[in-house]
Amino acid sequence: MLRSVFLAAARSTRMERLISTAPVTKGIVTRFVAGTGVDDALRVTGTLADDGLAITLDYLGEDTLTAEQATATKDQYLTLLKELKDAGLTPAAEVSLKLSAMGQKIDDRMAYEHARAICAAAVEAGTTVTLDMEDHTTTDSTLEILAELRKDYPSTGAVLQAYLRRTEGDCRELATAGSRVRLCKGAYAEPESVAYQSTLDVDKAYVRCLNILMSGDGYPMIASHDPRIIAIAEDRARWFDRRPDEFEFQMLYGIRPEEQARLAADGHTVRVYVPYGDEWYGYLMRRIAERPANLAFFGKALTSKK
Repeated sequence: MLRSVFLAAARSTRMERLISTAPVTKGIVTRFVAGTGVDDALRVTGTLADDGLAITLDYLGEDTLTAEQATATKDQYLTLLKELKDAGLTPAAEVSLKLSAMGQKIDDRMAYEHARAICAAAVEAGTTVTLDMEDHTTTDSTLEILAELRKDYPSTGAVLQAYLRRTEGDCRELATAGSRVRLCKGAYAEPESVAYQSTLDVDKAYVRCLNILMSGDGYPMIASHDPRIIAIAEDRARWFDRRPDEFEFQMLYGIRPEEQARLAADGHTVRVYVPYGDEWYGYLMRRIAERPANLAFFGKALTSKK
């Protein structure tokens, strides 16, 4: 029921106006979203880089319904990469992109061509690209496009979601030399036939996937705010004799900044996932709708930095 409420809110222009003008909203948005434009993204990126953190930037706009929207999103990334280069913010900052924003649900080939153009611009800027993962219906298409991109741009990063039952197998296939893989728990509402449902089962799956990636030849990117997962990842890094430059931690902008600083001070690479763009409202509503427990998660983050 809650999921339906938040999804309806995400589509409601009236609700968007109401929430956008509420006094409390500004504090919430500025805590979790860099802002609406490239200048905002550069400002936040510079601050985080000065603090010794790495960054991955996501231009919000996954609800792409037309080829024109997909092209506009691609162009936004090309502008962002040029501005990052000109500001001297690469390679501290890379970009993350959703293939759905590139037109994946309209035409796989169009999404590939747009992503390829962004990968080429990233190389020119001296940085990399990571392909975000979305709901399970796009997993095969995303991994196929990833494989095509890696032929010419081998540093292109993948994202795998531990709660999908198939992910252990995907981890084995992607745990190869030079392969950058972000492992997250997963936040989309998925059926039991394809995804683990209980928190315990998801956590166990995450650790199994983590073991595969840490024992492989690739570059694991541990995307989690869970203190237990982070502690296990630190232990596995020692167990598998991984140097600090052979894996990294990733967290969302605005979530547990003190823990981000602690890990960085211990010599780890910590990459902060920074979203920006006009579609911040839909982004926040969808994050809550995908898993209503996120509402409490974001609320706690507003009052705690740990």
